[in-house]
Formats: sequence, structure tokens, C-alpha cells
Amino acid sequence: MLADIFPTGYHATEMAGVKPGDQTVIYGAGPVGLMAALSATIRGAGKVMVVDRHPDRLRLAESIGAIAIDDSKVDPVQAVLDQTMGLGADNGCECVGYQAHEPDGQERANLTMNRLVGSVRFTGKIGTVGVFVPQDPGASDDLAKQGKLAFDFGMFWFKGQSIGSGQAPVKKYNRQLRDLIAGGKAEPSFIVSHELTLDEAPTAYEHFDKRDDGWTKVVLHPAMAGA
Repeated sequence: MLADIFPTGYHATEMAGVKPGDQTVIYGAGPVGLMAALSATIRGAGKVMVVDRHPDRLRLAESIGAIAIDDSKVDPVQAVLDQTMGLGADNGCECVGYQAHEPDGQERANLTMNRLVGSVRFTGKIGTVGVFVPQDPGASDDLAKQGKLAFDFGMFWFKGQSIGSGQAPVKKYNRQLRDLIAGGKAEPSFIVSHELTLDEAPTAYEHFDKRDDGWTKVVLHPAMAGA
């Protein structure tokens, strides 16, 4: 947790400038998105909204007090506006990346970024930790193949928003996050769904890759291999 996902989720909230009392929206409820939701809570956000479409992940978001928004059932931008008196969230975190796709499976690399522009209020901040790549040869459109997005820059500029992006500087955060865990202030293990042997890793990866219900985070125990 401290080597990757918790510091990465925290970094998203750092770049988004989450402060006590803020209303924060997280796009993506995978392990990193859920850690961003936990981090927003730790930082004192008054309301945390998490957008995803997998029921098991949304249930985990609700278990830490976040508001679950299922984008296969509602327009997530409108749902965020409804939760914020029409103003939009103070800040938002992108925790999906270039493989973002519609509920019907159609890949749209710009989906979550443009939805964040619509979801975050004027002068709000967006923290982007979802992976975006310089090239994606297998993408369905020419822009995405070149690692480019049809980004809603006009509205982004008009709203005076700002974006932070890039990989998390893990060592900047992991000691303080460790101490939050040790002090009982944070429990990132709430996302762990399975603890398996190393021999079971291929099956676990297959379940996780397929987004099978209930496979949210797997912990592998090498010492248990062959047990």
C-alpha cells in the first residue's frame, strides 16, 4: 500500500489542493481512486464523491463515507452539480487514465478529463494520476494513437481551472502515511478482497483484469506458495 497506491492516491489530492471542508470528486474507484477518496477524507474534505460503475468498488467508496455515483445509470457531471448546489466540486482527481471507456465498452481516452472540467467549479483544481501515454497504437482514434486528447480546453480556460499531473513522488508521502496507519488514523486495507498464495497470482490477475465482482485488491503471500 505504501509503495504505490496509497501515496499515488494521496498525490492526486495534493495536486488537487484538497482542504478541510472541500467538496471533492474522484473519477475512478480502482485501488488508486479509492486511496484518493480515503486521502481526501483524511485531508478533511466535507464531501467526497466517487464516480465509477462497478458496484463492488462503489460499495467500498460508501464504506468510508463517500457518495457513490454510478456513471452507467446517471450523467456523472450532472450528479456532481446536483450534490454541490450547481456550483461543481471544489476540486477533482483523475484516477482512470487513457483507458477510460464508456459503459458500453467504447474506449474514450478523453472521457474522464472532460468530465472533470465539467464537474469542477470555476478556479478549481484537478489532480491527474491516471496513466496517460505518449503513444497508444491500439487506440480506436487517431488522436489517442498519438497520445493526444480532444480536451475541452475552451471550457477549462473559461473556468480558470488548473491541472497537476504525473507520477507520485512516493518517498515524499510514505512515511507520513505510514504513521497515519500506525496511529489508527488511516486503514487502506479496507480495499483488500483476497489474500492468496503466490501460486494463485495468475488467476487473481485474471479476475482483477476482468473487473470480476468482488476482486478489488489482492494481497499475495510468497511464503504461502505451495501451501
